[in-house]
Amino acid sequence: MSSLPNYSGARISGCWTLTSDGRGGGDGSLDRLLPSVSTGLSPRKRTTSQCKSEPPLLRTSKRTIYTAGRPPWYNEHGTQSKEAFVIGLCGGSASGKTTVTRKIIEALDVPWVVLLSMDSFYKVLSSEQQTRAASNDYNFDHPDAFDFDLLTYTLRKLKQGKSVKIPVYDFTTHGRQKDWKTVYGASVIIFEGIMAFTDKELLQLLDMKIFVDTDSDIRLVRRLRRDITERGRDIEGVIKQYNKFVKPAFEQYIEPTMRLADIVVPRGGGNMVAIDLIVQHVHSQLEERELSVRAALASAHQAQPLPQTLSVLESTPQVKGMHTIIRNKETSRDEFIFYSKRLMRLLIERALSFLPSQLHIVQTPQGEDYEGRAFHGKRITGVSILRAGETMEPALRAVCKDVRIGKILIQTNQDTGEPEVQLHYLRLPKDISEDHVILMDCTVSTGAAAMMAVRVLLDHDVQEDKIFLVSLLMAEMGVHSVAYAFPQVKIITTAVDKKVNDLFHIIPGIGNFGDRYFGTDAPPDWSDDEMDEPSY
Repeated sequence: MSSLPNYSGARISGCWTLTSDGRGGGDGSLDRLLPSVSTGLSPRKRTTSQCKSEPPLLRTSKRTIYTAGRPPWYNEHGTQSKEAFVIGLCGGSASGKTTVTRKIIEALDVPWVVLLSMDSFYKVLSSEQQTRAASNDYNFDHPDAFDFDLLTYTLRKLKQGKSVKIPVYDFTTHGRQKDWKTVYGASVIIFEGIMAFTDKELLQLLDMKIFVDTDSDIRLVRRLRRDITERGRDIEGVIKQYNKFVKPAFEQYIEPTMRLADIVVPRGGGNMVAIDLIVQHVHSQLEERELSVRAALASAHQAQPLPQTLSVLESTPQVKGMHTIIRNKETSRDEFIFYSKRLMRLLIERALSFLPSQLHIVQTPQGEDYEGRAFHGKRITGVSILRAGETMEPALRAVCKDVRIGKILIQTNQDTGEPEVQLHYLRLPKDISEDHVILMDCTVSTGAAAMMAVRVLLDHDVQEDKIFLVSLLMAEMGVHSVAYAFPQVKIITTAVDKKVNDLFHIIPGIGNFGDRYFGTDAPPDWSDDEMDEPSY
């Protein structure tokens, strides 16, 4: 972890505070959890925990942030070049942590963020503890109330760019709901909670630690407003609870961790000077971490023969003739669609020939045995990389009866040609982990989007040797990149072109397949409401 600039503990105009070494003091003197206290605290009045990675869209005044994404810096091995940047946000109840979080995300203006809340990680209560909670005698503001083992495991996996399942805590039953939420890794993870700095192992995962310091009177006023208007409680009860439970907990467990913070933010979300400082540092870290995927992928295959996992459709006169038609820029849209569909049908048939089969004997109408073959597996599922990959679905349905179909949308950065966000949209059939998956995209240039799509499937426990990547046209760079990263994935295509130009378009290529097929022109400027063709 790179440390923050050395500002020698300075406070500028009362706006922000940094520790002398940029790390906010050591945590070596901490036990994993701070000592427990005997004071019982009342439960929080809410129905379920809200893991702030759901819903996957966070709308700000500037743009829509996609909070379920994957960073763009995968290397030629299919793994992250750098770990995600984790921001830890701590502060007392009603200090404004959520407001600060939202303003940081908006100012960062990056589309791949995961928000993780401690409220999702309360422990499941025993019968005796539930009885105490019902009588407002269970301490929910004590470190022992949180499942730090699960929380640390979850945050570590997210930091590594892996998908995780987040529990949904039900504050009515004081237990976890059956269905957990799936969250994907991102370039920035913001982890917030009242005990965010209490656990020693968690502290080691945080790249930046922020403490939101808000005056106790302001926090009390906010609690009064919230509890009276939203929870129907009376003023006397709120003040009593604050004095008996909330204030002592803050003084004993939360306030002492302020010394661990890299940045102290007085006044919460209204302190734009502090937020700007935070954003500047995060931006600098992201710039360091955004290694050139393209350079790594390009160097991975130099002077290497095409991999054995690649199967290219035989270039018969018919196949060559269809390529001549669809590659011709003068070809009409109707002819382009017609001959593309013919090639897709041949391609899918070729891909299905690599599925496992076993001996299957049937009896013919003449009463004779016939030694044939039958598919040896549970199911076949097709997954298209939107939007161009979706054009291959009819060909798969035509030759594979009752096939299940899933979809993945990957955005391409218009300036760099690299995938910017892995997961704009995901719909996969249930129990896909047991299936053989036909992954469809019409063109593969650098292979970056295909690699990301494969990673999504692996995250859903699909076995690597059960993934079949099919594409009408691929560049050698893309073939080598995918094969090098995932050597067990079978690659099937109708043709492989040798070159990729400076814009990472296949040469001689086929043009923008989606635009030619759907009759659309590439927009000059991409917007959040438009689905760009993921052709990389």
